[in-house]
Amino acid sequence: MSGLPKRSLLRDASLPALMAGFITVLVGFASSAVIVFQAARAVGATQAQIASWMWALGLGMGITCIGLSLRYRVPVVTAWSTPGAAMLVVGAGAVGYSDAIGAFVLAAVLGMIAGFSGLFARVMRRVPMALAAGMLAGVLLRFGLDVFVSMQTQLGMALAMFVTWLVGRRLFARYAVIATLLVGILVAAAQGLLHLQAVRLELATPAFTWPTLSWPAVIGIALPLFVVTMASQNIPGVAVIRASGYDTPISPVIGWIGVANTLLAPFGAYGLNLAAITAAICMGREAHEDPARRYTAAVAAGAFYIVVGLFGATVAAVFAAFPKELVACVAGIALFGTIANSLSMALREEADREAALVTFLVTASGVSLAGIGSAFWGLVAGAICLLALRPRMRQG
Repeated sequence: MSGLPKRSLLRDASLPALMAGFITVLVGFASSAVIVFQAARAVGATQAQIASWMWALGLGMGITCIGLSLRYRVPVVTAWSTPGAAMLVVGAGAVGYSDAIGAFVLAAVLGMIAGFSGLFARVMRRVPMALAAGMLAGVLLRFGLDVFVSMQTQLGMALAMFVTWLVGRRLFARYAVIATLLVGILVAAAQGLLHLQAVRLELATPAFTWPTLSWPAVIGIALPLFVVTMASQNIPGVAVIRASGYDTPISPVIGWIGVANTLLAPFGAYGLNLAAITAAICMGREAHEDPARRYTAAVAAGAFYIVVGLFGATVAAVFAAFPKELVACVAGIALFGTIANSLSMALREEADREAALVTFLVTASGVSLAGIGSAFWGLVAGAICLLALRPRMRQG
């Protein structure tokens, strides 16, 4: 380590990295904030408590993004657990609000233990790189397809953004995604698709709830939330880090995310974890040509997430003002390079190719079983194929 140059945040920062951080927050917030609001209502949160959820989640994501990225000088991007929120919407039942908060604390403590004990890292070391890359490609495929699906409803805007990216990749590669976002905003404004009338400057106020626990909360919320977050969020998150070529120490990262989650859970931070889809935006070449300087994109994302937390209601209104096609296009275009790289890594080794393909297809299918998303089942299916096919390869 002593032979490596000491990195400086100010020297390493760049406009593309800043924009990658902004897009990361835009995509993460706009794509799933509604589910978080629904989850809060499902467990009986008041309007003030919902604002506190956004404060706690934004602060938690911001602190972990900034702290872990600066500590390891690699892009570490965290997110709220979207599958966990979806699970709360459909499975919270009649659990009281304080019991739900207690379940959030318990799930966070379990995540912290899984991280610092090294258990999660030991599981991840047994996941072949081809399967991890295939799973990542499957997770991201829908976002790439959405660029062209958006042309069905907003042909002019989506086509203008795609052409801008194409020209930008040829003439000014580092700023192609920035130009794409700006063109999308201009076209949306010209077509009257930006709805800014509901935007008001409003600070969120944290609301502490003393956690309590009940067996229905433990069995119905805490344990499923822990399993879903680990299987559907942290495993893809590690896959993104691996597929992007970063050797990040997983155990302390998962552990410290658990610490932040535990401290903020009484304020409504129901689940924090490694990001997958949004993390890929900060780890691609659009964030910076030099992989060693892409950590600044994650730091920028952390700063934007803190703003989201402090001005939860205001930022929600701003993000809601963007048409969904604009968000879909800029996300998909920003992920083109990562999708291509993941597919290349997944199919590189002939011995693992069929298993990686099955992993990719199952993950891309979106199938959900037992409340666990397709990313986990893609890995399971790929592992089964690998075990079944590798003996045949050796015999051949």
